[in-house]
Amino acid sequence: MPRSENPPQMEITSERIQRLTKELWDRLIERGAAPKFRDDRTLRSFSLGEVAEILGVSGSYLRQLSIDGLGPTPELGTAGRRSYTLRQINELRAYLASARQKEALKFCPRRREGEKLQIISVAAGSASTTTSLYLAQGLALQGYRVLAIDLDANGSLSKMFGYYFPDIIFSDHPASMYAALRYDDDRVSVRSVIQSTHFDGLDFVPGTIELFRFERQSRQRYHSEKLRYPDASIRMVDALKEVEEDYDVVVIHCGGESFLTAGAYEAATGVLMTVRPQMADIASMAMSVDYYSHSVSLIEKAGRPVNHDFTKYLVTRHNPRDVSQQEAVALLRDSLGDDLLTAAVWESGAIRQASMKNQSLYELSAGEVGRSAYEQAMETLNSTNAEVMDILSKIWGRPPMYVARASRTAGKASS
Repeated sequence: MPRSENPPQMEITSERIQRLTKELWDRLIERGAAPKFRDDRTLRSFSLGEVAEILGVSGSYLRQLSIDGLGPTPELGTAGRRSYTLRQINELRAYLASARQKEALKFCPRRREGEKLQIISVAAGSASTTTSLYLAQGLALQGYRVLAIDLDANGSLSKMFGYYFPDIIFSDHPASMYAALRYDDDRVSVRSVIQSTHFDGLDFVPGTIELFRFERQSRQRYHSEKLRYPDASIRMVDALKEVEEDYDVVVIHCGGESFLTAGAYEAATGVLMTVRPQMADIASMAMSVDYYSHSVSLIEKAGRPVNHDFTKYLVTRHNPRDVSQQEAVALLRDSLGDDLLTAAVWESGAIRQASMKNQSLYELSAGEVGRSAYEQAMETLNSTNAEVMDILSKIWGRPPMYVARASRTAGKASS
């Protein structure tokens, strides 16, 4: 393909850089090599055994339901093996909640009247992107209506969801939270920036370089008008109120941007902080906690109390055989007490392999990463999610059940 016509002689440096980058990008698009917004991503079907574990019933019971023509009709594979899509799993939930009303909460955990929306802000830290991904997808698999929001201007979580944009603002990609937070008259409803995903019950707001605009504008207001963090953060609260009735849980992935993070903290009903069990990482987390405290104090000084239902800490990328890491976990346990989750996410080659594919283990089968590594990783991930879901159950005044179920499943896998 011939190069474009000669550039204008009076072209300034920024225009030249932008033109050359656009030409390179056009050539990548022609060859199908440019990362782009993907709206054709699909989720695999789940085997009968996987569905039984997700729902907490026996495989024989599900098989009999299928034979009797009750609930959704599964796909029949080789040797009569049954499999269900996530949408069909949610249809099964609705059927079982109706047929076994005493166990309705077990099958259909969505919010009831009087139960408030839970907004979990995952602070930037070790494996915080992976944690946000697995928490949002894990909640959706358990039947919750979930909205995930990426506040990272580099779009780290967005890439895992299949949304990827270049560092140029093109007009044909979905907007980020910036569109719902901006200070001018072009501000729109948050509903207009929410995208559906390949997980039934899970929606998403991508993170793009647009978010830097909000940081820059907020910083200008901070210095010129002395409106401080509260002026920026209240916009996040107002945006999420618009969709309060549509979801059970919102998972916010915080990036390194201070004003956006302050907004995530003010909107949150709970905060989750991740830490790798190494002394340098613990020191880094301590600084993040100090910033968390500073952000909350500014909001409180503005006369708006911050009443989080919980602040929890999660150990990630843990090698339980490493003595120094064992000592680090003990230090965290002594310092944080019950605020440190009992479960920890182990260092896992299976999780790394999935991440390299910009996917999660929920989207892959065991054979794609090795069954043993897959089962071990899923055990730690599901245990972590189970603990968070039991925290939500307690806040909503429900009996805990997820940790016990995860323990039984882990026992089956170990045996």
